[in-house]
Amino acid sequence: MSALAGKQGLIVGVANKRSISWAIAQAAAAAGARLALTYPTERLEENVRELAATLENPLVAPCDVTSDEQIAALGATLDREFGGLDFFLHGAAFAPKTDLDNPVWQASREGFRIALDVSAYSLLALTNAVVPLMKKRGGGSILTLTYLGSDRVFTNYNLMGVAKAALEAEVRYVASELGPDNIRVNAISAGPIKTLAASGIKGFSGIRDVYAERAPLRRNVELAEVADAATFLFSAASRAITGEIMMVDSGFHITSGI
Repeated sequence: MSALAGKQGLIVGVANKRSISWAIAQAAAAAGARLALTYPTERLEENVRELAATLENPLVAPCDVTSDEQIAALGATLDREFGGLDFFLHGAAFAPKTDLDNPVWQASREGFRIALDVSAYSLLALTNAVVPLMKKRGGGSILTLTYLGSDRVFTNYNLMGVAKAALEAEVRYVASELGPDNIRVNAISAGPIKTLAASGIKGFSGIRDVYAERAPLRRNVELAEVADAATFLFSAASRAITGEIMMVDSGFHITSGI
């Protein structure tokens, strides 16, 4: 039997075919899950719908993660169409380019607010919407995406590193709080992958080169490898794992760094 046969999941963060969230969606669907995908704006709706059309019986819904009203509407739609939820992927992250390019100490108050709202608070807001649906299924798995820049200083990662640090703290606290409901909360910290979001980081290709040179496996990770790890964390095979930051980076995190 497929690892996620009969399961239902929500995937947030698909932008295009190179998105980590999309790779995870494909892997989860291949493992037998029925999925709901969201799009944040009308500009991205067509992309998400075209991708979703390649899946079996998907649900596609709008969700601007900065809008409590849209998050509530998404929860109501999932309740009506799915009746319950087994797993949820949080793949939303954003910081205004000016604030991302500047040193952290020069971040504007508004840029800081936006980065933390989209990249960290949205996990909490969406969790509020999905927990009642997971309780209907006797528990569930919540997963978010982070990066080593939360713990180490990477040139040009700047404000996003601060946001990811907050996100990882949330993983630990929420895992502790939701454990009694059999809801697990974890994060995957992947190595650098060429995505739309990564293109906003100056010097990104140089970071990839260093990873390939210094990681124990002497290579960068691939989207499919991150997706396989996510499928594991969604499945019953990881039923005793919660509050973890799973490193999927060819072992780079154990080295002395860049």
